[in-house]
Amino acid sequence: MKTPMIKKSHLLLFILSFMLVSVSYSQGWKPELEKDSREALSKMIADAPKLKVYQDQAYGYAVYPKITKAGLVIGGAAGEGMVFSQGGNPVGRSKLKQGSFGLQAGGQQYSEVIFFEHKEAFDKFKNGNLKFNAQASAVAIVPGASVDVAYQDGVAVFTRVKGGLMAEASLGGQHFSFVPVE
Repeated sequence: MKTPMIKKSHLLLFILSFMLVSVSYSQGWKPELEKDSREALSKMIADAPKLKVYQDQAYGYAVYPKITKAGLVIGGAAGEGMVFSQGGNPVGRSKLKQGSFGLQAGGQQYSEVIFFEHKEAFDKFKNGNLKFNAQASAVAIVPGASVDVAYQDGVAVFTRVKGGLMAEASLGGQHFSFVPVE
């Protein structure tokens, strides 16, 4: 008699565990994405140590560990990342989408970090109202290079190429979505 009851309790425990994991993932919690985002930012800081100052002083920041970009006249890019508040606490995840048109050919992968100087810029991002021309706004990180960049409208953007080759002279922009971690 006790054996069927134990099996039912194990089954119930398994189902509850599965539901908890499913709900966590659907609500924005992705431990691998958080780990990858932290590692990407660490690599960027290793290449350009001054980024640590941006991280420490920012109201918040978004890190996209892997953005894939490709184009031949018409191009696009996409990636997913984590959003952190000051102090490095994860507050959500974000998707980045980019479209471009012009002279371009190739493909590449890169990491991107966006630092928000103040609450207004951070809230604008979280509300889905931050859009900008990525080619004009982002500063490419090169190992050992100095990064002295002023915030523009409360935002500073840095990228680090991971691989690939992309030649471009195009117009385009990035759009972001935000899903809070619950």
